[in-house]
Amino acid sequence: MGMAAAVTGLSQRGASVCQSVLGSAMKRLYLLRHAKSSWDDPSVPDFERPLNRRGRKAAKAMAKYFQEAGIHPAMVLCSPSSRTRETLDLMAPALDDVPVRFDNRIYEASSSALLACLQALPADVPSVLIIGHNPGLEHLAHALADQTEAERALARLREKFPTGSLAVLATPLDHWNRLTDGACRLETFVCPADLDGGE
Repeated sequence: MGMAAAVTGLSQRGASVCQSVLGSAMKRLYLLRHAKSSWDDPSVPDFERPLNRRGRKAAKAMAKYFQEAGIHPAMVLCSPSSRTRETLDLMAPALDDVPVRFDNRIYEASSSALLACLQALPADVPSVLIIGHNPGLEHLAHALADQTEAERALARLREKFPTGSLAVLATPLDHWNRLTDGACRLETFVCPADLDGGE
């Protein structure tokens, strides 16, 4: 079994357990840090930095993981920076019919600013993918995850949130505006190094 298949299996089993514990009406949040970007040209403004070769490869591997794991968010909130847009473009095979909103607030946003974006979502949105930046994305994942969970994914998240990595969180809350610290269970944490071709 390949690494992608192994991680997918863990993700699916984790989702199944969470469904049985929390019920089928829960909301799911996907936090994806943009893939690795290039620093080759120091004159390029931060907002305009593109992905490097390794980042493009990792984004394609993550798209394949989304497809294998059956991940299909109801909408995408994406930072408008070049590196997040390029990450999104490379994820297109897995997100072909998902509506996308580019939100200036997500660019280098703090965890509290990201939380505000989520809390403003309509209650009938069941799941959302945020493509953004560190440290805000990592801090948000830490804040939302129930820290009492003795899960391997949580232990890995505490170590590092590398570029191109994905945190999947689920909550039984029926309204996004009730989202708060510790309200989610971290179902899965996947890094490009876990995936076939992700380096």
